[in-house]
Amino acid sequence: MDKIIDVAQYVFEEYKHIIGEAIDEMKLHKLLYFAQRESLAITNTPLFEGEFEGWKYGPVCKDIRNSITPDGMIDVHGDISEECKYIVNNVILEYGSLASWKLSELSQKELSWRNARIGLHEGENGCHKLKLEDIRKDAHKVRPYDHVWDMYYDEFEDEVME
Repeated sequence: MDKIIDVAQYVFEEYKHIIGEAIDEMKLHKLLYFAQRESLAITNTPLFEGEFEGWKYGPVCKDIRNSITPDGMIDVHGDISEECKYIVNNVILEYGSLASWKLSELSQKELSWRNARIGLHEGENGCHKLKLEDIRKDAHKVRPYDHVWDMYYDEFEDEVME
């Protein structure tokens, strides 16, 4: 399984390659969350090792928060699997053009984030972890789209059967 820090570095670099500009930290955290959710929706397995906390503006990974610099990640040279790259690229194509605050709003609708916020006041930062089983529940409500094949994953089986 890939490490979240390596995936974050890949998102940082690939976002710049695909979108043409540097990613801000809030968007990085949200794209990582959506990549984890997308992996659970497609493969039913986590994409990477790493945890998110229920920060007031949506899921945040403390390990990433402590490693990021204005220019990117510090001393990160680990590679990630081709499957991980594929899922991350689809997430960037799906959500990358949305503003950071829009991604924050979307992530705040997720059950996993709402459950991590239980007992906290609206403006509190929060440090409760998002549970993987809750992210898995969030994954059940999405319909993953494959940007390479230009179709939803659930359409692949239909194409094979015809």
